[in-house]
Parts: sequence; structure tokens; C-alpha cells
Amino acid sequence: MENLVKAFIQYLRDEKKLSPNTLMSYQRDIEQYIMFLQEMNVQNIQQSTKTTIANYMKYQNSQGRALTTISRSLASIRAFYRFLISHDFIQGNPTIGVESPKVEKKIPQILSVEEVEILLNQPKKMGFKGIRDRAMLELLYATGIRVSELISLDLSDLDLQQCTLRCRNSNRERVIPVSKKCIDVVREYIENVRPFMLKDKSEQALFVNTNGKRLTRQGFWKIVKYYTSKANINKDITPHTLRHSFAAHLLQKGRNLKDIQMILGHSDISSTQVYLQIVSGNG
Repeated sequence: MENLVKAFIQYLRDEKKLSPNTLMSYQRDIEQYIMFLQEMNVQNIQQSTKTTIANYMKYQNSQGRALTTISRSLASIRAFYRFLISHDFIQGNPTIGVESPKVEKKIPQILSVEEVEILLNQPKKMGFKGIRDRAMLELLYATGIRVSELISLDLSDLDLQQCTLRCRNSNRERVIPVSKKCIDVVREYIENVRPFMLKDKSEQALFVNTNGKRLTRQGFWKIVKYYTSKANINKDITPHTLRHSFAAHLLQKGRNLKDIQMILGHSDISSTQVYLQIVSGNG
């Protein structure tokens, strides 16, 4: 079964063009499921049934897994079986009829415009790291991109003349307008800091760490935690908070919901509609 998992992950990487973080999530979900099958003495994937999968859902629940985790796990398993069927590894789909746990959509927390300003002003404008960190936070808030998209940006994705950012997620691409204020902040980093942080001049990453390599998700998370503690804002701030705040503030300014969906890269407008609840709740 391990070979089937490898083939599935390779398919997601090569055909679906999924990001490394998404691939890791799929692989972790499927490997945990395969371990469960082996413990249940299911040696062949064709022996798995709807009952097998339902029992796995119950097992995860008994282990205290969050409903969101169980729901995501089932979505990964469904995708795995669809792959196996389409590539003639199996015939029937045992996930049909297995219900996903009902997950209540939480309304994300946002920062006020004033709180955003406080957070963005935390990095000192002196020193390479301070200028880089300010540029990253400004770009994140000015465009509403995901953290995974931010750290995946190449230098060529930002057009300083046209004030636009090209953003790729999975196999989709979108172009986002960037404010002149943000462009000026990022330009200072690109012209006065990035060249001195690089070890290899051929490095394409827009944002690099002190080793001159592409900044990681974990590295950016540490940066956000550091400035959050300095800002003294009594809210649970995550890297995604700036994205939520960006969307909510656009709505408050009267921006069309469809426009915001396109900027954020939501495939389903229901994901964007949650910001209507935030705005009405804060109104």
C-alpha cells in the first residue's frame, strides 16, 4: 500500500501542482489511514469498505482529534480513493455514503485598522531584518495573500512599475494590485537589503532568511509571534489574521464581495461571505 501512497502524492505534485505544505498534509493523512488499516489486518486496499472508513472516523474521534482534523482527513481519503479508481487500482469507492463530521465555521478574528498600524510599525526601520520584516507584513496586509503564497513568491512576481503582484496557488494564478505605499516599503527591501542577505545571486525567492535562502513558513510564524508580543495587542494574532483583516477592511470600505473573492483566490464565494458576518458583527 505504501507504493500506492507514493503514486498518489506524485500525482498531486506533478498533475495537480499542489504546494509542498498541502502535499505534506495529504501524505500525513493517508499514511495515518494506512497505519490504521494495517492494525486492523487490512493488508490490501481493495479489502477496505465503507465500514472500515466509518470505523477510522470513530477511531480518530476516540483519540480526541478535532472535528476539523477528522473532516480534512476524510477529504484526503476521498481524494485518495478517487485517484485509485481513476488509475484502475480499485473498482468501487468505499467513501460513498460516509458523512463528514459537521464542522461549525468559526468567524475569524480581525484587527482594527489602528491595530494593524501598530503591528506594521513594530519592525525597526534600521537593520536588514527590520526592513525585510516590515516589507513582508506590509505586503501581506496590502494584498491579503496567504502565508504559503507569501513565502513562495519570487522576485519576478512583483512588478514595481505596474504596482501588481502575480500570485500562484496550486494550478491557479491571479494578479493583485498593490498600493504605492506598500510598493515603496518593499522596494526599499529589494534594493537596499535583499542583495546583502543573499549568499547565492541566482536565488529567485523574494523574501530570504539570514542564510540567504527562501524564508520558511515556520520562520515567518516566529517573526509574527515576535512582533505580536511587542505590539501588546490583546488578541490571538496568527499569520492569517492580516489576511482576514485585509478582507474585512475592504468590505467596510464598500468593496464588492466578488472582487474580494478574486483577490483572495477563493474558489467558492461562501468562503468570502464569512467576512460579511465579521463586518456586521463589528458594525
